[in-house]
Amino acid sequence: MSAFDLSDLLGSPAGVSPATHAVPPVASAVATGGVAYDGADKMNRLGMWQPALRSADADLLPVKDDLDARGHDTLRNDAYVAGGATIRKDSIVGTRFLLNAKPETKLLFGKADDTWEAEAQEEIETKFTLWAESDQCYPDAARRKTLTDIVRLGVGVHLAGGEALASAEWFDDGRPFASAVQMIDTARLSDPRDRLVNAPNRVRKGVEIDAYGAPVAYYIRNAHPSDYRSSTARISDSTTWKRIPARKPWGRAMILHVYEQMRPDQTRGVAAMAAALTEMRMTRHFRETQLQQAVIAATYAASIESELPVDAALNLGAAAGEGNATTEWMGAYLEAINEYAGAGKNLHMDGAKIPIFAPGTKLKLQNPGTVGPASDKYEQSLLRYIAAALGVSYEQLSRDYTQTNYSSARASSGETLKSMMSLKRIVAEKIANFVYRLWLEEAINYKDLECFKRPGTPRFYDGMNAEAFSACEWIGAGQGQIDPLKETQAALLRLKSGLSTKESEISKMTGGDFRKVARQIKRERELDAKYGNPSVYDQDSKDQENSLTASPREKDAA
Repeated sequence: MSAFDLSDLLGSPAGVSPATHAVPPVASAVATGGVAYDGADKMNRLGMWQPALRSADADLLPVKDDLDARGHDTLRNDAYVAGGATIRKDSIVGTRFLLNAKPETKLLFGKADDTWEAEAQEEIETKFTLWAESDQCYPDAARRKTLTDIVRLGVGVHLAGGEALASAEWFDDGRPFASAVQMIDTARLSDPRDRLVNAPNRVRKGVEIDAYGAPVAYYIRNAHPSDYRSSTARISDSTTWKRIPARKPWGRAMILHVYEQMRPDQTRGVAAMAAALTEMRMTRHFRETQLQQAVIAATYAASIESELPVDAALNLGAAAGEGNATTEWMGAYLEAINEYAGAGKNLHMDGAKIPIFAPGTKLKLQNPGTVGPASDKYEQSLLRYIAAALGVSYEQLSRDYTQTNYSSARASSGETLKSMMSLKRIVAEKIANFVYRLWLEEAINYKDLECFKRPGTPRFYDGMNAEAFSACEWIGAGQGQIDPLKETQAALLRLKSGLSTKESEISKMTGGDFRKVARQIKRERELDAKYGNPSVYDQDSKDQENSLTASPREKDAA
């Protein structure tokens, strides 16, 4: 081997080094005195627990359609799950998903250029936001959704099926930019009927992969597989597929497939709530049964109980054609009572009627409020399963804050925030980055951005320039405040200690853009000065700190 041979460092040509370990012992070679791990015991309580050991795709792909159908049905018909989906969208995306462009000048120009970065950020964010959030819905191929709407849709779809799918499109129809995205129902991503002919063993539920598992192309049905039943599409559309390459030869992405792998070699996504579908279904049936029981209890306020013998009760209609003795006797008795009661003042007491029943019968009043023991505790237990699957707190999902104090609210809010931030990175930002990178590539190539017209600007496609040009962060929903005073004090302390920035604190607390906030503060300062009004922004920082920490009594005295 020469001194410059790096094959040992870079790996074998096949990509996987051959195993050199000794062959493990067979089952018969294992000691017979029991197993080392109790979880592998096959003799006692776990003896009937024998799940199959299969690959991720072998476990998921055969049941993927059933899981998705049940997930969507639950999302449509379960109020709690639908509420949880809304909480996800509101907590991750909010009312506007804003771009915070951060091009890497160190990589692009060899050194950091703060002046150019500031100018580039201003221009890129202004032009992109005007295009992305226009009421004309330019980013959407269907011209129905803004960027924020697209991201919210993707987050909601990901909840039900564990994945989101979109394609890059190009329109020459007068839009300011030709790039757009088409959101695609994941049910249309499926195996074509001739897949074994075109790509044997390489197409898995619509995803064509290479030897390493990287996606090469996607097979998209021309219509939803069930649309032909409702006459919304031609049968030929539901039975034909289009093969779309994962990316163009020069690197432009053509398909966005967002999902989180739970295991290696997993080709499609599975919803996190799939593990709780049973509990969700049970909770829904439980609520329906409780409601029906309450309605029945409220409808029948009283009942009449009889002490007649069983054989007499069964023979009441034995000779209906010839007249029944018991019935005739009861009718005559009640007629006599009615004749007597018509003039009997003693059958009324202060306006309240005293009913008279046949011999051997009595009135029993029902309690409409009794609908089942410990029903609240049982439902709370089920709702905690659902909240865990949705990644939100029980209090948020149930809207029950009766047993919540500040500390527990902060703890549950913090756990929810961690879940939402990870989902923001995994789902929302990937969708937004897909749209932004398509737009930025077109804007740079067609010289629509003044900041990229400077001499020596590198090519978009060279090396990692595309990543450096499109580097960014996304400002979604603010995290909200449980105690605004305490949390504002904490934010000021972080700023004062140099542990955070205004950009971070403003985006986290309000979901705003710190540059726009700074410009608005400047306008308000100038307006206050023009009219001679005292400005809170000119107040001494020490006075501001004291006003935040002072008690209400101290403030009144001041």
